[in-house]
Amino acid sequence: MTGSHLEVEDKYDVVPSFRLPSLDGLPGVCRTGPPVMLSLQATYCDTAGLRLARRGITLRHRTGGDDDGWHLKLPVTAGGRTEVHHPLGRSRRANPPVPAALQRLVRAYVRDAEVGPVARLKTERAVCRLYGPDDVALADVADDHVTGQALGAEVTVSVWREIEVELIDGDRDLLAVVGAELGAAGAQPAASASKLARTLSDRLPEAAPDALAPARLDTAGAVVHAYLAEHVSELLAVDVGVRDDLPDAVHQMRVATRRLRSALATYRPLFERDTTEPVREELKWLGGILGDVRDSEVMQHRLLASLDEVPGDLVLGPVRARVRRELREQYRQGRQDMIAELNGGRYFRLLDDLDGLVDAPPFTDQAGDDPHQVVVHRIAREWKRVRTRQAAAESAATATGRDLALHETRRAAKRARYAAEVAVPVAGAHAERYVRRMQKLQTGLGSYQDSVVARQVLRAMGARAYLAGENGFTFGLLHGLEHVRAEEARGRYIRAWAKASQPRLHRWLR
Repeated sequence: MTGSHLEVEDKYDVVPSFRLPSLDGLPGVCRTGPPVMLSLQATYCDTAGLRLARRGITLRHRTGGDDDGWHLKLPVTAGGRTEVHHPLGRSRRANPPVPAALQRLVRAYVRDAEVGPVARLKTERAVCRLYGPDDVALADVADDHVTGQALGAEVTVSVWREIEVELIDGDRDLLAVVGAELGAAGAQPAASASKLARTLSDRLPEAAPDALAPARLDTAGAVVHAYLAEHVSELLAVDVGVRDDLPDAVHQMRVATRRLRSALATYRPLFERDTTEPVREELKWLGGILGDVRDSEVMQHRLLASLDEVPGDLVLGPVRARVRRELREQYRQGRQDMIAELNGGRYFRLLDDLDGLVDAPPFTDQAGDDPHQVVVHRIAREWKRVRTRQAAAESAATATGRDLALHETRRAAKRARYAAEVAVPVAGAHAERYVRRMQKLQTGLGSYQDSVVARQVLRAMGARAYLAGENGFTFGLLHGLEHVRAEEARGRYIRAWAKASQPRLHRWLR
């Protein structure tokens, strides 16, 4: 059975002659348990290009402890990692296949590359447990003598000693206290994030791609690059949630996709278009397949919630059953198609291209320009686009034309919002306030557009119900309710527009 927990630990490098100090009497520590001796054998798996290790991810199978089995460690925060455990099962082969449950978790990282052993580690461990009041287990302190063997065309061997302090029910204050005690005895914070990283140190870059956000955002290219790196990492992280059908995962991936595509469009002068325009087109494709699933999911929830507001005596015929049946089938088919694409080469090549944008941005000379001047200029252009779309909506001759124009206004507002998100690190409060205004404008227009689409769905669904001999009254009633909601949303949008178009909001863009 697969399980997971948040691993919070600190590692320390020590010399072979290091003497582990007594940890009895530390604040909150009542006693230290006797050392337990373990001999651990671990084989680490990765692609030939070390795609997992480059992202700070480790995948191994290990024997010799009380947690024999497969372990997958995924970085989630600066102070902890999610560790997923999966039993070895009956297989006792030297190189057992990676369990399907773990393959799914790393699919976005390994893609269609073959995964196999890249390192073997032998650890002679002496571990003692720190206990608090009522004999609560606070942390484990492991003294490890490690022999690491990097596999491949050239096999290299390294030997070292390190101390690990892993929390159980203790807090981070305890980590700091134990760390200070170890430091006083001569221990140093570990230079490598993991045993695997140390074993493969000569084959890995100095930092993982998702840790490459520039410390100094002193050029326009650096600012946009940091934004791209953040949302490429977000897209990869949410991939497994999409595959596992977790709530809101499709929406999160879709938003990450939109942010990336929008940033590449707004800040296109900073990049070589021959490289970025094909990526934008592929992001549009990905957004489309995610949108089919997300839209049917949202529409089902909307219509069923709307039905809950209708008095029972006004629900004539199997309305709820039809809504569920049709939209669930639409969702099922859309999800089936989506997963097929996420397991395909086109998606994997897009991820490769996104990695390439982060690892080696195809900058033009303009990427070296002053960041504040560039973002101000580009955001001002996006606002001009919003005003143009809004003017088209106001002058539309028909209701249908107005709806289409408002949809375009919403898209423009969304792009203006994302453009300002990029600017937050250099424009601060001005950009943050601008983002909030554009988000409210986008939300109001989004509610209106949702109602437009809902009325289209209800009209088509009502027609099918009528042809099937069912009573169409309730579908008409729901259609009328959506019209009321549209007018309410339009009112919210008009108020949001009045605030978003205030001159003082845009002074910083002059």
